[in-house]
Amino acid sequence: MWLADKIVPAPREVRLAGLFTALPGVALLVLGVLLLVAPGTSDAPSNNLLAEAAFYALLAVAVLGCAAGLGFGHTWARSPGVVFALITAGVGWYLTGPSGRPVFGVPVILLGLLILVLLFRQPARAWSLGQREGESEEEAARRGGMAGRAAQHEKDL
Repeated sequence: MWLADKIVPAPREVRLAGLFTALPGVALLVLGVLLLVAPGTSDAPSNNLLAEAAFYALLAVAVLGCAAGLGFGHTWARSPGVVFALITAGVGWYLTGPSGRPVFGVPVILLGLLILVLLFRQPARAWSLGQREGESEEEAARRGGMAGRAAQHEKDL
């Protein structure tokens, strides 16, 4: 059961944030594939299209990796998840304002904000700090959070 060993207990908010973070990753992957499938719709040279498609594919892999990290409950994925959520909201703002496409932009903004809210709710913060029950965030930070909890566990063994 190697997959079961990779899953770490995490709050529902974190797992939902991972699910919603996967949506922009899938969209980037689809965009990269569309650039390769329909190259005749652009005036750009073919080598530029290949580079652009490779860029979108690489970014999609990063976003999907972060989404998987959140889904599996790994604390390292929270910070990149926040960054990707901010970028998603920014893309939505650009679609809404300068591009004049609010039908597409507003849902993208809402998706980015939803991911941010999920990652900053109290259960997600407590999880990322390794906060024990009845312990304040300040006490968990002084103790060293997850690293402090792991060190204490090793010491107890």
